[in-house]
Amino acid sequence: MEEDIKIIGNKEKIRWSTFLKDVLICSLGAYGGPEAHYGVFTDQMVIKKKYLTEEELIELIALTGILPGPSSTQTIISIGYKVGGPVLGFLTMLVWGLPVIILMTILSFLSAFLEKLNISSEGLRYIGPMAVAFILVAAYRIGKKVIKDKITLILFTFGGVATYFLRMPWIYPLVLIIGGAVCIFTSKEKDLWNKVRISPPWKYLIAFGTIAILSIILTLLWDNRIIHIFESFYRYGYLVIGGGQVVVPMMYSELVEVNQYMTNQEFLTGFGLVQGLPGPMFSFSAYAAGMASRGSGVLVQIIGAIAGGTAIFLPGILLIYFVYPLWENLKKIKGIKTSLKGITAVAGGLISVSALILMQKSGFTWDNLIVFSLTAVMLLTRKIPAPVIVAIIIAAGFLINPF
Repeated sequence: MEEDIKIIGNKEKIRWSTFLKDVLICSLGAYGGPEAHYGVFTDQMVIKKKYLTEEELIELIALTGILPGPSSTQTIISIGYKVGGPVLGFLTMLVWGLPVIILMTILSFLSAFLEKLNISSEGLRYIGPMAVAFILVAAYRIGKKVIKDKITLILFTFGGVATYFLRMPWIYPLVLIIGGAVCIFTSKEKDLWNKVRISPPWKYLIAFGTIAILSIILTLLWDNRIIHIFESFYRYGYLVIGGGQVVVPMMYSELVEVNQYMTNQEFLTGFGLVQGLPGPMFSFSAYAAGMASRGSGVLVQIIGAIAGGTAIFLPGILLIYFVYPLWENLKKIKGIKTSLKGITAVAGGLISVSALILMQKSGFTWDNLIVFSLTAVMLLTRKIPAPVIVAIIIAAGFLINPF
């Protein structure tokens, strides 16, 4: 049998098919938003397969936390880019996001039926405490790496406390920047700003800006529903920092209240469903765009869902393709490397406190605590794959709380 990893010279060449299979495993086990996704990435990509170190993962989490767009999607695309370059990064995006985008597109045709099923109620209640376990196990592993001295412990705590009490989108990039600045100002190293040669891939930044400008111009010149949908969802993608939960209020205001493309209940039905599905939260855009495209036939609705699902991810993908190659060289600057110590410590605090926030939403009931504890034990023993854990917990939810 051909080995999954071929040794070439002194380097290991990872087979793309093997890596993409691991991406699919992450996609199938990724419930609960970006913080929980990081727990799955830590378990599959770091602990089990060692595609990168925990330090490298937390650096990517910090980087994508500053950029607009879907942070966990940008993180896993960066891992693909690291392993096999831009082509594998693109394939990573498809494997990661396409399954749930297709499903949400289909569900946009079934909203009335789904309301009657009430599929998003009690049967899925244990997804919350399960996601908390993923987050806390990841935070525990990350904390061991990033807390190295008194300053990093203070910054870890600062990141958690600040984002617990201030849950505005702007607070996340702000506390990360503060963490980096503190470590730079307290550093005793000299010659922090040594020069490195960088070659920015300008084509991605130019494409990002060109698409934004052209889509706005087209909406002004052409009263076409699909064009308007593409422009709206592309704008959501570049204006939002912090993931799918943050973009929802903006979507609701424009799609339900202003343009009245769908009812309040139809919007909430789709958002409730995506909570119970694996993969990126931004996949909700396929459902919302499909619903917004109704009235001109099945083909137009499918095209609308594809336009929305593509548009919302596109800015984040173009930005990470521009930034990631620079990131590898920028880390060679002593000042940047020093700042990473503070940025990663703050990011560890963000991830830790997100578990508390999610557990509060789920409720500290005895059954939730049991689910949380069992999930944590299964993750720490590293013997049961993440998708199997997810399947077990969801099945338990429906057995205890049937339709």
